[in-house]
Amino acid sequence: MSPSICKLASRVVTESPRTTPSFFSEFTLRALDCRRPISTYGYTQAKALVYPKNGSIPDVLNLHTHSISPPHSTLLTLRTLSAPLNPADINQIQGTYPTAPPFTTSLGTPTPHAVPGNEACFEVLSAGSNAKSVKKGDWVIPRATGLGTWRTHLQCEEDKIVRVDKEGLDSKQVATVNVNPVTAWRMLKDFGGGVREGEWFIQNGANSGVGRAAIQLGRMWGLRSIAVVRGRPGEEGEKLKRELEELGADQIVSDEELMEKSFKDRVKEWTNGGRDKVSLGLNCVGGDAAMAMAKVLSTGAHMVTYGAMSKSPMRVGASMLIFKDIKFDGFWVSRWADQHPEEKSSTVESILQLIREGKFKDVPMVEVLWNWDSKKEDLVDAVQGTLEGYRKGKGIFVFGDT
Repeated sequence: MSPSICKLASRVVTESPRTTPSFFSEFTLRALDCRRPISTYGYTQAKALVYPKNGSIPDVLNLHTHSISPPHSTLLTLRTLSAPLNPADINQIQGTYPTAPPFTTSLGTPTPHAVPGNEACFEVLSAGSNAKSVKKGDWVIPRATGLGTWRTHLQCEEDKIVRVDKEGLDSKQVATVNVNPVTAWRMLKDFGGGVREGEWFIQNGANSGVGRAAIQLGRMWGLRSIAVVRGRPGEEGEKLKRELEELGADQIVSDEELMEKSFKDRVKEWTNGGRDKVSLGLNCVGGDAAMAMAKVLSTGAHMVTYGAMSKSPMRVGASMLIFKDIKFDGFWVSRWADQHPEEKSSTVESILQLIREGKFKDVPMVEVLWNWDSKKEDLVDAVQGTLEGYRKGKGIFVFGDT
């Protein structure tokens, strides 16, 4: 549609809606917005955040516009509804993560670029004639990491996604199910035969997505928990404590309290004089703080590390290994999911069902609206903001008029 036709039609619709000819009534204002390239011959116009090399976010992240051809065979064209901003996504851009998305010229960039983002909820816009598992309007999530989700639209093979029953869910809930809740579920279930009803687990980073998920799942399964969080002053700290108590945490302490000599005695008091086992530790921080948690674990317990936010090494005392037989394990949900695809799908569906039933609460989120005319600077600033100190919630792109 030429700019002059578009401008005239838009004026007719907006100024005389009741007398608009039937020809124009087929168009919406969105379609008449001349700032957005109109799809022709079935091509979909899309935008993506891309980067040509690893580096700091403001230096390497750019917004790229491209076209997507109509899908054929088992290809799908998807529109992104929501996509979270995870620490692993940032680390991939910086080049400090063990895996990276593919760098290609498939989006029409002059040199190979990668699209960041590993989680999202998509809507199927169209499907090739041989696609069997989904249809137009379905919601889907990535089957594995590396799909590149920080974009308005994408095209991929049918086997790269998994259909989700969207009944009773919003796109933000679906977009954030693949990593944090699954990590919490598997760690509570898979180490040492799982934490048994009535036993305790202790975790740092308890305010994180994984931490909040572990608290809620633990409560549902009859487990008791000690939640360690970074100290916050005044009312802010009290507010966080109330939030975690409502989720189901039994005891909430600051990282400063964790390091006090009296902490071991406090745990003994909470655990019936030490007769109730503290059979699992969940660590995403590392360093001396992680070792302070390990010191209160019961004999034969497991200490599972799934993150290292402090970037400090853990110095394991020989007595923990010899006399207490503490097992130190690592857990990386991406690798686990690749090795257990069916169990991963089952875990995701179980979590989504808990959300539908109102038994599992979302992590607090900070929505970043992404429209077709959103500026690169605003999107990049939102990504950079995830590296700052205390935040009100998890950053998530929510896609509007795209």
